[in-house]
Amino acid sequence: MTDHTRSATPFRVAALQMVSTPDVARNLAEAGRLIAEAAGDGAQLVLLPEYFCFMGHRDTDKLALAEPYRDGPIQQFLAQAAQRHGIWVIGGTLPLKAPEADRVLNTTLVFDPSGREAARYDKIHLFNFEKGDESFDEARTIRAGETVVTFDAPFGRVGLSVCYDLRFPELYRRMGDCALIVVPSAFTYTTGRAHWEMLLRARAVENQCYVLAAAQGGKHENGRRTWGHSMLVDPWGEIVAVRDEGASVVTGALDPQRIADVRQSLPAWRHRVLA
Repeated sequence: MTDHTRSATPFRVAALQMVSTPDVARNLAEAGRLIAEAAGDGAQLVLLPEYFCFMGHRDTDKLALAEPYRDGPIQQFLAQAAQRHGIWVIGGTLPLKAPEADRVLNTTLVFDPSGREAARYDKIHLFNFEKGDESFDEARTIRAGETVVTFDAPFGRVGLSVCYDLRFPELYRRMGDCALIVVPSAFTYTTGRAHWEMLLRARAVENQCYVLAAAQGGKHENGRRTWGHSMLVDPWGEIVAVRDEGASVVTGALDPQRIADVRQSLPAWRHRVLA
């Protein structure tokens, strides 16, 4: 297993939990407040949740807000926040225009401390769920991405995924040797209560790396309730920090030595037979 943890110095990371609304300006103001709080607490990398900028009343509402790639106020907000605080900002997801007029891309954009775009990931796996009064089908309004994406940070490789992606371990194997996997999410209360923590811990244990998950967490103006429980999980599957519901900042240290120790004591990656 090639070691992609570059620095031996612990790197402080933060997951920002939100309860986003249909008001983009209000959401950006709240995101800006949380980013500033995290940066003030020493965070060098922050992760926003899925749909941090907008949680509409209908799935189709996001079509009107979709921005052209590299052009729009939401993307400008993320770049400026990274530059202002001198930190890495992983922008949850935002809707970008797709080739089809009736679809958007659910996209994660990463900005480095200078405000330069470092990576883009379009969500691959689209959520579909039917149980009782709950019904979700992201494929109605979202075009699925096709490319697995990682980027290099000072502490090592970071793998990008979004929400429902968490249920597909083969995605994370395709990322290779990561020091950190991020999972911006908007898990429903039903699925989150049942599976969220176990899936995050499983991905951390399987890949022997840290997992940082930023979630929507609470009752939204559109009536939807999301699970929250944003957290940082270490390579042994232990929860470093977690918050249950409500807008909050979850901070913790990514320790490269912890990754090295786990991989040395249990070299599971090297023992793979069916890779």
